[in-house]
Amino acid sequence: MIPNHLIDLTDSDFEVAENESSLTYKMNLTSKTINGKTDGLEAMKQAVYKILNTERFEYPIYSQNYGIELYDLYGEDPAWVCPELERRIIEALIQDTRIKEVDTFDFVIDKSRIHVSFIVHTVFGDIEAERQVDY
Repeated sequence: MIPNHLIDLTDSDFEVAENESSLTYKMNLTSKTINGKTDGLEAMKQAVYKILNTERFEYPIYSQNYGIELYDLYGEDPAWVCPELERRIIEALIQDTRIKEVDTFDFVIDKSRIHVSFIVHTVFGDIEAERQVDY
């Protein structure tokens, strides 16, 4: 049956609740398997890992907003790479609406590698994350 009158919702007293679902398949990086499902903070740790280990624009299955650009950092001066890496990590991670902020960056420069650690503030809690980049 099709309604024959218009319902005006402009004066209604209701709220639309937006619940971010983080339920996803659980990756086991040690055994390189996917087993079961995960949710909440553990799912966010996995999402951060996946974003930071996917080169942006490399895989057509992902949108152009997914991943991080790292290839062009190879061979560059570490004095330029560190602040650029910080900017790119923030830019890559805040594309996920469940991530509120990324801060507290710490860089350690070794021979030909930069190790960066930082804190990712999500709607589920804080995550300590790290990434190594060859330069």
